[in-house]
Amino acid sequence: MSAPLIRLHDVEAFERWTPFVRPFRFGAVTVEGAFQAFVRVVVEVEGHGRATGMAAELMPPKWFDKRAERSADDTVRDLKRSLSHAVAEANALGRTDTAFGLHAELNGRQLAFARAKDITPLSANFGVAEIDKAVLDGLSKALGASFVSVLNGNAVGLDNRLTPDLTQAAINSRLGLLKPASSIAIRHTVGLNDRIEGEDSLASELDAAALRYFKIKVGGDPAADIIRLKAIAAVLDARGIDYRATLDANEQYAPEDLVRLYALAEGDPTLANLFSRLMFIEQPLDRRVTFVRELDPRIAAKGVIIDEADDGYDAFPRAKALGYRGVSSKCCKGLYKSLLNAARVALWNAEKTGGPDFIISAEDLTCQPGLAVQQDTALVAALGLTHVERNGHHYVDGFGLAPAGEAQRFHDAHPALYAGAGGAVRLNVASGDLDTTSLYGSGFASGAEPDWASLEPLSLSVSEGLPA
Repeated sequence: MSAPLIRLHDVEAFERWTPFVRPFRFGAVTVEGAFQAFVRVVVEVEGHGRATGMAAELMPPKWFDKRAERSADDTVRDLKRSLSHAVAEANALGRTDTAFGLHAELNGRQLAFARAKDITPLSANFGVAEIDKAVLDGLSKALGASFVSVLNGNAVGLDNRLTPDLTQAAINSRLGLLKPASSIAIRHTVGLNDRIEGEDSLASELDAAALRYFKIKVGGDPAADIIRLKAIAAVLDARGIDYRATLDANEQYAPEDLVRLYALAEGDPTLANLFSRLMFIEQPLDRRVTFVRELDPRIAAKGVIIDEADDGYDAFPRAKALGYRGVSSKCCKGLYKSLLNAARVALWNAEKTGGPDFIISAEDLTCQPGLAVQQDTALVAALGLTHVERNGHHYVDGFGLAPAGEAQRFHDAHPALYAGAGGAVRLNVASGDLDTTSLYGSGFASGAEPDWASLEPLSLSVSEGLPA
């Protein structure tokens, strides 16, 4: 499949306030609600006419930018500025190119804008990432194909202009390996504020769903984290579950404290089972420290991946040189970056002569039911990943403030992915797996549309649109 030239029309951005049903603490911030962004674009595909593509993503404070001098509102406003600027630039392109060619042009303009406005590269990426998802949805619809088929044939025109360490053959080879998956296991988030036992707790979640994978947040204090990890281990071990887990520090650990955490754990027999089941630790160090020095060999041996430090196309190779073993995939950081990093993993694992594999992991930033969770889940499942952190359903009540009709339309389009009806539609997590069979129709895992009339136009305000 060749990559058709496309032109973008009527790129629009909207928002909806999304309250949380329980506070979600990651790093040093606790979030009780956030705006969700929605993007809609008309994609004109040479020889195939026009189609409308769409995407959505939450805009949580203090994840894309954790600088102490930036307030939570500042960081949300920067995400809105990022998306607003990307939309304006996309509307102003006025030319045809491949989907990835347009991405590369927008990416360059966005980074220049971000540097001038003191916006982090990760925040800058957000705006382009949302447009890219919507463009892939529209392109796939115009071609009458699943996004997997579109990517298999590289109809997006993905090349190595931003990743010169990769050959075109390596990129095409990895794209060719993408395939629809029937399901993917949930890796359940155990947040820093989540109860471990009692009502509305990890224990009650285990009663309600057959969970086997867990992502455990740690806060940067070895002694306090060990106490909490022992409580979590006691609950999991008592169930006799054959589980696997990861740790996520969200940049909160100093290098010496991370060594101490593992030393304390290795000296405690009650943590032996949990730590033997850990697959990796995610982004333990501040992103500004990540590339300053090599990982301590004692920690590197445990398997460490980057997440917040993954702020550019060169981040993963730079991290690999310092002892990191992997990188996260998140659609909010860019679907093309996920695909190119997956190509790197395949290449590096084929070239290595020993040691553990390099990995790309599937992580979440509270992807909400509807477009956000569907597109992110479909991408990582097509990559062949077997489990994905899913937490949007855990911290938000179903579709949140979306109209009941919107929730029902998504349920009707994906009846195995969701459970319930009307205003009570929720992600179906009871089996511990998400059924992804319906996500591979025409388009990029959409199948239904938001209630556009219920959304507010994107505003740079961080208070407009909140319910009174």
